[in-house]
Amino acid sequence: MRMESNVIELIDENNEVVQFEHLLTLDFGDREYMVLLPMEEEDELDSDEGGVVILRVEQDDEGNDIYVSIEDEEELEEVFQAFLQVTGQAEAFGDDEEELFDEEEDR
Repeated sequence: MRMESNVIELIDENNEVVQFEHLLTLDFGDREYMVLLPMEEEDELDSDEGGVVILRVEQDDEGNDIYVSIEDEEELEEVFQAFLQVTGQAEAFGDDEEELFDEEEDR
């Protein structure tokens, strides 16, 4: 992982570098999560995908941070709701919240 200001580069499942804007690191329960916004290329701006990516921060055997996709839908929803509360956007999303969350699940 390489960080420049608030830009994070991660390697996806296709071994391609993907850039994200780091929105915030969130302590929720006894775990830490990173909320990221994909940085889209100009030709991808018209795509239907959007929304934030939430990754759980864990440590490998050597104590280095690793970022893990959240498989548990309930955990993901709880962290997403906490993100909305922290950023004061809970009311702003209203009906659109479910659509944004569904797009996040597809990642």
